[in-house]
Amino acid sequence: MSDDGDLNTLPLEDMHVAAGAKFGGFAGWRMPLTYPAGVMKEHLHVREQAGLFDISHMKLFLVTGIGAASFLSKACPIDAANLQLHHSKLSFFLNNDAGILDDLIVTKLGDDRFMVVCNAGNAEADETHMRDLGRHYNVVIEPLDRVFLALQGPAAAQVMADVGVGDGGLLFMTGMEPRDNWFMTRSGYTGEDGFEIGLPEKDARELAAKLVADERVMWIGLAARDSLRLEAGLCLHGNDIDATTDPASAALMWAIPKDLRGDGTFVGADVLREKVAAGAAEKRVGLKPDGRQPVRGGAQIVDEAGNKVGRVTSGGFGPSANHPVAMGYVATPLAKPGAAKLFAEVRGNRIPVEVHSLPFTPHRYVKG
Repeated sequence: MSDDGDLNTLPLEDMHVAAGAKFGGFAGWRMPLTYPAGVMKEHLHVREQAGLFDISHMKLFLVTGIGAASFLSKACPIDAANLQLHHSKLSFFLNNDAGILDDLIVTKLGDDRFMVVCNAGNAEADETHMRDLGRHYNVVIEPLDRVFLALQGPAAAQVMADVGVGDGGLLFMTGMEPRDNWFMTRSGYTGEDGFEIGLPEKDARELAAKLVADERVMWIGLAARDSLRLEAGLCLHGNDIDATTDPASAALMWAIPKDLRGDGTFVGADVLREKVAAGAAEKRVGLKPDGRQPVRGGAQIVDEAGNKVGRVTSGGFGPSANHPVAMGYVATPLAKPGAAKLFAEVRGNRIPVEVHSLPFTPHRYVKG
């Protein structure tokens, strides 16, 4: 714990202090928000070269046992048994009303061995949820004590090779255990090529020091991580999705295999099918404000007559897009570009916004 209230501190906090980080609270953790270069330069550096993020606030769970695949297929809308070896899958924990308790990544490391990466603010609730479900399966759920680093950007693969780690032949959304107690995937939350690596603190210190010694690499804080993921059209749980949001409304049904939409037995499956059949009343969309003023989460969206037709859930300025970017929900008939004139209410003013396709900047993942 830190001296700043009850916030947890990152294992590598001293490295961030030495790098000149400015800190703030996020999801119960004292996190580096920015470094001396500032948000704009950090953001653009990731798009142009490579940025190093400390994401140790997130939680890794190793799920093993002969019932592991069956357990995960109940807990999430995935077919864990038929997931290809070393492949990763975006999925969710849903409640009985098909609300999204958390979005997560599941990686198959063996027939009876999986890694689950959960969001920081939900880690404790996710563990409770998994253990409650896991009582009915022959499964071991082990929270791992790991530092979690992400290297993101077009130079990431070459930088990794130059520090002696290499990409292991991984493509986007695949993962492996390259060394004892290491877990690595080719993934991230910026829209760029990159890697996420969970490893013991001693190894993490050595790796981080090597990485930031490379002139192509810069420490990147939480503020730039947010603008990068927003440009990439990626949801932040607690902002863009939560326990009151279902995957259909959130435009995330693509993450659920088609056969499971019809006959899956995962938690919340029947209610989700009912919601899909009835049609979502609102849809998550990208929003492009007119002009240069950002529109932040919490702003209401209205039509020309002033009727409330939606809300902004995330918003800011997109340095790569070079204009304000936002994400939110609008009534389904208005969820297509050009369907209606819309406005965001900001401090008594109405800023014109248009529905915009996601992402705002192209993804640059390395796929097979």
